[in-house]
Amino acid sequence: MLTEWLHTIPPLLVYLVVGLVVGIESVGIPLPGEIVLVTAALMASHHDGISPVLVGVCASAGAIIGDSIGYALGKRFGPRVFGWAGEKFPSHFSEDKVGRAQALFTRFGAWAVFFGRFVALLRILSGPLAATMGMHYGKFLLANAAGGIAWAGGTTAAVYFVGEAAEHYLAEFSWIALLVVLLAVIGFSVRARLRRSPR
Repeated sequence: MLTEWLHTIPPLLVYLVVGLVVGIESVGIPLPGEIVLVTAALMASHHDGISPVLVGVCASAGAIIGDSIGYALGKRFGPRVFGWAGEKFPSHFSEDKVGRAQALFTRFGAWAVFFGRFVALLRILSGPLAATMGMHYGKFLLANAAGGIAWAGGTTAAVYFVGEAAEHYLAEFSWIALLVVLLAVIGFSVRARLRRSPR
């Protein structure tokens, strides 16, 4: 059964995967950080050994460290970062998308860093963009840390309690509840990504 299989996964592995995937995405490499975080939070609601607090802490740390590395890359290589990224990941770093992100950063500054954590495109571009546009690192770090903690903590808590509620109301079919909730959340995430992609 799915529940028994979940209990064989070492909690440390879950924490490492969450931190690494969210961190690498935050550097600027398009990975499904949000989906990994949602999956880990759901697992925590079903696996006594996985702490939702530690899932949130690892995701927050990955977000803050990853964005800081992205900032350092933007500071060191400037606009060349976006030229390279555009060649490697054209669907994520097209001139149009980077231009729209730059406009948001110009208009909202640190608030774009904070709220950008909740938007897939800005989550990837945040660090390099802030550096190339001359935002002071201290200001960036404060907004980045606040946004990372709010995004990771809020997402983990919301998904965890949804998973707990599903298990409570469908206790006799808990593995079905987990699967249905997981598929629904992943479906909504994928749909949102597709709607943001160029047609």
